[in-house]
Amino acid sequence: MELLEITAKLLDACDQAIHRFYDMRERDMEPDFFNEVKPYADDMRTQLQQWQQLAYEWIVAKQPKYMHKQQIDHAYDAMEQFFVQSFYKQTSKKRFIQSVESTKYTLISLKRYVEEGEHHV
Repeated sequence: MELLEITAKLLDACDQAIHRFYDMRERDMEPDFFNEVKPYADDMRTQLQQWQQLAYEWIVAKQPKYMHKQQIDHAYDAMEQFFVQSFYKQTSKKRFIQSVESTKYTLISLKRYVEEGEHHV
């Protein structure tokens, strides 16, 4: 299923964002916005939009008890921000990590609900 595939990719992207965040701090580097950050952010935005649409469709079709459009919207907004913030060493570590972990929780929950199917939702 496409929703599961994109969700898995986004989970990987969250882990990569954390790795990149620490790497940029360690190397004390500033990214090239137009050659690194913007192309990455544009690609991720395309994936996020596709994920959001598929998640909405799944929520409407299955009407899960513990997953709502607002959670999808929050995760979308958070990922859109922290994927970019992960390139910058001046990003607040505590807020960044909390945002990534919160989003990962939503992604993991959605993945589990989709995998379990209708009868467990």
